[in-house]
Formats: sequence, C-alpha cells, structure tokens
Amino acid sequence: MANTTVRVLARITARPDKIEELTPILRGLVGETRKESGCISYQLLQNRADPGDFTFVEEWESDSAIDSHFITAHLQNAFSEAASLLMKEPDIRRYYVIA
Repeated sequence: MANTTVRVLARITARPDKIEELTPILRGLVGETRKESGCISYQLLQNRADPGDFTFVEEWESDSAIDSHFITAHLQNAFSEAASLLMKEPDIRRYYVIA
C-alpha cells in the first residue's frame, strides 16, 4: 500500500564563493519549519563531495501543508536573503512513495 504523505526533495546550489553565507540561512529554516502544522520530517543535507550542493529532504501530511509552508514568513525571508547567493533557482520536486 502506498504512503499518502508527500515527500519533497529541494536541491539548492550555492555560488562557490557564497557557501559560508548561505549555510546559516538554510540551517535557520529547519527549526521553524519543523514546528509547522503538517510537517512530519524536515532535514537539510550538504553534499560531502560538493559543499555548495544542499538538499532538503522533507515529508509533509499533504500538498496543502507544503503550500502553506511556501507562504510562511521564515521561508519567504530565506528566499529573499539567499537569492543572490545561489547559482540557479532551487529545484523543488514533490513525490509520493509508491512502493
């Protein structure tokens, strides 16, 4: 039976000279996001071979919980602060567990 929660993988790529500036912004999202209604799990990973490559691994109760997350002040502020520190737009994908 498939899991009905929604999984999110959000990949963030820092400019090589901005990793140290971006890291605390991304870390700052974790505590506040974990308090949000509908957030089951929220982790931030950093690639060991490429420190400018970050991935959020998330589990949410529903798409509406994720949609609410995207309009929170802490996420909007992080997007604003991080915009000039990124190589490209974040790659954010939603998944369902099927097996």
